[in-house]
Amino acid sequence: MSVRFDLRYADGLVTCGGVSYGDVLGAGSGWANSILFHDELRMQFVRFFARPETFSLGVCNGCQMMAQLKDLIPGADNFPRFIHNKSARFEARTVNVKVERTKSVLLKGMQDSILPIAVAHGEGLASLSIDEVQAMANHGQIALRYVDSHGNPTEHYPLNPNGSVGGVTGICSTDGRVTLMMPHPERNLRAINHSWKPEAWTGDGAWMRMFRNARAWLR
Repeated sequence: MSVRFDLRYADGLVTCGGVSYGDVLGAGSGWANSILFHDELRMQFVRFFARPETFSLGVCNGCQMMAQLKDLIPGADNFPRFIHNKSARFEARTVNVKVERTKSVLLKGMQDSILPIAVAHGEGLASLSIDEVQAMANHGQIALRYVDSHGNPTEHYPLNPNGSVGGVTGICSTDGRVTLMMPHPERNLRAINHSWKPEAWTGDGAWMRMFRNARAWLR
């Protein structure tokens, strides 16, 4: 296998979505195993995650994949696997999520916001029990939750499209440098991308803040 790029030259890593149903080994497993079982790649990722100036974002399939790299990521020991939605269907719609209080460098200044966001996945259920969710919350690792019209975490379909306990749909490492989420913030970067928006939103959508946070972090 030829190496075309070395992570030593990267300060940020974003793994994207868009390949649902493409992995018969499980959500993100083939992608993750191509790293975990390749000695050189594995060590590149180990060194990258260990560097304190780096940040990472995993979205949808990228979230599923990076969750399986938890043994390489400091402060990610309790990351869950993502499995089939309770509906046993691919779910694509706009939902509301609440940004929880964490150290996520990408969600800085967004805490307590309730925002619309696109979802499109078949395997988004975080395999966590209620006790495990509470333990992660206690360590500041629950980054996003599906919420109902009152802003309360929900497990009810279709407000929660996959059935995750406690509405969990975004997580982060204990130091906040690694953020994983099933929804697609990149599909709601501009105000015009939203099916409904406050009149005050004329340019950027709320999720652009994530990517401005990444730029600020790199500076």
